[in-house]
Amino acid sequence: MLLSLNWLKQYVDLDDISPDDLAEKITKGGIEVDGVETFGEGLKNIVVGYVKSCEQHSNADKLNVCQVDVGDEELQIICGAPNVATGQKVVVAKPGARLPGGMKIKKTKLRGEVSNGMICSLQELGIDQKFIQKEFEDGIFVFPEDTEVGSNAVDLLNLNDTILDLDITPNRADSFSMMGMAYEVAAILDKDLHLPEVEVNRIDEKAEDYVKVRVEDADLNPYYGAYIVKNIKIGPSPLWMQNRLIAAGIRPINNVVDITNYVLMEYGQPLHAFDFNRFGSNEVVVRRARNGETMTTLDGEERNLQKDHLLITNGKEGMALAGVMGGVDSEVKDDTSTILVEAAYFNPLTVRKAAKDHGLRSESSIRFERGVDPNRVKEAGLRACQLMQKYAGGEVLEGIAEFDEQAVEQSIVEFDAKTINRRLGTAISVEEMKNILHRLRFSFEEADAHFTVYAPSRRGDIQIVEDMLEEIARIYGYDQLPYTLPEGTSNAGGLTTKQKLKRSIHRYMQSAGLNEAMTYSLTKEENTAKFMDQYIRALQPKAVKLAMPMSEAHSHLRLSILPELLSSVQYNLARRQQNVALYELGSIYVNKEENISKQPDEQLRLSAAITGIWVNQQWQKEVKTVDFYVLKGVVEGLLDLLDIQHASFESLKMEQMHPGRTAAILVQDEHVGFIGQIHPAVQKDMDLTDTYVFDLDVDRLLEVAMENEGSYEPIPRYPSVSQDLAFVVDEEIPAKRIMDVISDAGKPYLKDIQVFDIYQGEHMDAGKKSIAFSVRFQDPEATLKDEQVEEARKQIVNTVEDSFHAVLRG
Repeated sequence: MLLSLNWLKQYVDLDDISPDDLAEKITKGGIEVDGVETFGEGLKNIVVGYVKSCEQHSNADKLNVCQVDVGDEELQIICGAPNVATGQKVVVAKPGARLPGGMKIKKTKLRGEVSNGMICSLQELGIDQKFIQKEFEDGIFVFPEDTEVGSNAVDLLNLNDTILDLDITPNRADSFSMMGMAYEVAAILDKDLHLPEVEVNRIDEKAEDYVKVRVEDADLNPYYGAYIVKNIKIGPSPLWMQNRLIAAGIRPINNVVDITNYVLMEYGQPLHAFDFNRFGSNEVVVRRARNGETMTTLDGEERNLQKDHLLITNGKEGMALAGVMGGVDSEVKDDTSTILVEAAYFNPLTVRKAAKDHGLRSESSIRFERGVDPNRVKEAGLRACQLMQKYAGGEVLEGIAEFDEQAVEQSIVEFDAKTINRRLGTAISVEEMKNILHRLRFSFEEADAHFTVYAPSRRGDIQIVEDMLEEIARIYGYDQLPYTLPEGTSNAGGLTTKQKLKRSIHRYMQSAGLNEAMTYSLTKEENTAKFMDQYIRALQPKAVKLAMPMSEAHSHLRLSILPELLSSVQYNLARRQQNVALYELGSIYVNKEENISKQPDEQLRLSAAITGIWVNQQWQKEVKTVDFYVLKGVVEGLLDLLDIQHASFESLKMEQMHPGRTAAILVQDEHVGFIGQIHPAVQKDMDLTDTYVFDLDVDRLLEVAMENEGSYEPIPRYPSVSQDLAFVVDEEIPAKRIMDVISDAGKPYLKDIQVFDIYQGEHMDAGKKSIAFSVRFQDPEATLKDEQVEEARKQIVNTVEDSFHAVLRG
């Protein structure tokens, strides 16, 4: 909501507080101020001028030479506005004036004629196009005839205002109006409140003689009132009212429509004005719409209605969609003379349903949805009649035609001062609490520090003791609430082991050269089955579908992080970012039930995708593109970081992955993920270059890491001995099998095995390959002797030769 301080000053004295200080106090009082915008700063020498004459420029068809009286002098001004004319009172920026944006007005010549200033449009004064009346959209602004020549145009146009942009929570429906914010600010500042007096002179005729009201669905419309105002003269609303509407973000239209909008913003009570002569009936019938029924709203759109939409009718046809928008058939026009003013209370749910179904969220529907003050409905209607009488020449008929089955129950909350102080940790006196309630303008009774508070109907959010606790705390001042350091013997807070490990994973992945990605947890249905780890696939999960997805692209909870992560890689490649390395630590959502009756299991996964060049050292002329082993090294480094031993990689075939460059990742012989290259066909479909990915079950890895927490191996005090062994074996035998045999055979002194070469080709028999291993021996208790190393070496060679019919190369 936009809050005009110039408007607010009509109710509360704000002379002794700056806009910024007021914004801070309102925010601390519980209503957040998103922004403070001050208009008119630097505007000067902008006055009201009277156009004494207006003649066409002799050297330009679209320019006029105007003689303008600005009070203390007469200026010749060249103006190109199409609507400038003799006899108008206009906005004149005199020489030396400054306009929004820093534009400075000075004397100049246009096609040979001197121009001493500028006749301004509202756009040139900084007013948004969408708030400008239609007759001034393409030209200059014209003041009413009674405006004083030479007076300050900045003040008259409310350009000296400050607007606060309020972010009001749904429970504070009372603050969606100027009067509601006046109550709020008066309470915060402890100031007097000056509300408008509503007095209307009535004529002898009765409204009930003109119209009757019948409501068929009282649960949706417990109160409906109809005022009748005759002999209306449609015209512009007074300038001050136009200014206030523009400040509130509403475009002025005419006096009748502007008055209903003004009361809407002032009281927070939506009203609607029907042209009674076009209404077509002497009866207002409020009922549910019929399925398939249609009506055309004020925006010219034909609306298809449903039975849960509430309709204002003339007994036959729909005249308005209740609480949302009026109909075009009863629209107020220039020849309107008699007005039916609707003041009603509509069920918030039915208004919300209609507004949502038709995409018509309006200032009215927002207020009905959040709840209006039931005790101010009639008063708001009467206030509109008062203004129509004063500014549209209307005659208000006696009484009101109404339907009233509204039962307003006052909320009563009881509490004692001791409870409030105990809960807040304060020592607020009973007198101070009474003062706070007076400032809030709540009726109450107090006896022996026990309070009985009668919440006003405008504050529908006050229902329980906690509500009153909040009211007292925020008016007392959250800054004044005492604070203490925690007492006791408990340890200071800190991260859990799991949290520390997760942060370590983030640091490692980033130090390894990958960038963190945060993709949507939602994906399209066809992606839910892609890149699913075989362990997850074995569970036969059912992808969880959203009941009301915002789009088909985000309709299901993901079962793998990789589809969306690869979309991010694709996005970067399409924008000429050829070297991409991304990772994401996030959740997947596994549900095994056909019909979802409980929340899906949330499992933590770590996924990565890399493509392009991994190393590019121009000075050393070293270029390394990504491949399987680059990403495998990243995974192995992660497992080392988590102190996870006995990890291995085994060949794996799975959909969407390259059949010869994909491996399962095992920890303690348990499947924890996979690594490999995206299948070439998938890469082509997604416009990817060679892309390598991995996907890990982080929940399981963290379990293993925490099991190993606290274990350590002392730094060896004695030297190690390394030897190289190369075996010729059948080409189908994987190196991993040979490494497992070497590991068992080399005990107890074998500490490490590494493959450093695989050879096939010249000097090697067909179907054979040579695998070279580097083995390291060490005794933590003593220096190894040559005999011990030789014995371990022979045991390894003999075992490998026997197990694989291998031949040791010389």
